Amino acid sequence: MERVVQFTGPRQVDVAEHASAALPPGHLRVRTRYSGISAGTELTAYRGTNPYLTRTWDPEARLFRDGAAGIEYPVAGWGYSEVGEVTEVSPELVGTPGMPVAGDLVWGIWGHRSEGIVPAERMRGHTLPDGLDPLAGAFARVGAIAYNAVLSSDIHLGEDVAVFGQGVIGLLATRLAHLNGARVTAVDALDSRLATAKEYGAVHTLNARTDAVAERIREATGGRGADTAIEISGVYPALHEALRSVAVDGRVVASGFYQGDGAGLRLGDEFHHNRVQLICSQIGGVPPQLSARWSVERLQQTFLALVASGQVDVRSLVSHVVPVEEAADAYHLLDERPAEALQVVLAF
Repeated sequence: MERVVQFTGPRQVDVAEHASAALPPGHLRVRTRYSGISAGTELTAYRGTNPYLTRTWDPEARLFRDGAAGIEYPVAGWGYSEVGEVTEVSPELVGTPGMPVAGDLVWGIWGHRSEGIVPAERMRGHTLPDGLDPLAGAFARVGAIAYNAVLSSDIHLGEDVAVFGQGVIGLLATRLAHLNGARVTAVDALDSRLATAKEYGAVHTLNARTDAVAERIREATGGRGADTAIEISGVYPALHEALRSVAVDGRVVASGFYQGDGAGLRLGDEFHHNRVQLICSQIGGVPPQLSARWSVERLQQTFLALVASGQVDVRSLVSHVVPVEEAADAYHLLDERPAEALQVVLAF
């Protein structure tokens, strides 16, 4: 039997069981070991705030349409950070160069389910690097999201970069911006996460609740402001403070998943008067100017290579490994007590 985590309504989680499906041609069957929970995108489905629950996405027009929901409860198999063992390969694929074989540990996206039936072409090049902790494979996608934000920032050696939000993806963005040569100021409302940000390379840390963030950043940069800010919390007041914190003609990369109307965001203020560039970073694609050389696939593979080489530590970000049977408790923890958790991983 296959076990699948599903949301049956806002803040309602259960684990359903289904008979395993036959393996179709051109596919692999993967037995899941770990599946990471996204504390951003996933919680929007858990809480009922995801726009797909109230509107329909028109992929041809690239617009949301009012009037009907694109998805409805129960929402099954949400999740995009899985790692597992190949247990079955479609017979016609056996011996194909570069294709995972039975017994390989692979990473990819097949949702919070005990086994995934995945198109084989999507798994080419997804074998976990030798010697890498399997748990690290659950960071391929979130690492790519952070990496994409850093590429969108166009950071140059010695520049000042502020990273707003020091959850898992924000901490990874802090580390990657540091490796890219930036002087990083980390901003968050939790002192525990700011302490971790220092370990990940932040030179300065600011508490969003108690510090005058934009003023402190300008003081630290001789009045100029940060060259770039990465806003990754998905909170509108944080995006507004990021816009206040950058220099004239500076850049703000909005990488969070913002929900509802933009309360707290005043675009007639510093954004307008300082001619700030506001760039969206979203994992559906890479920065257009880099698309000839970079891809989402390369982002993921390069991030895991950095982990395997020891340049990025992801294991210490795992605060909880939770048996899948206790998935409801895991979501409740992230929703109600975020200060107690960083990366929560479901174990199958």
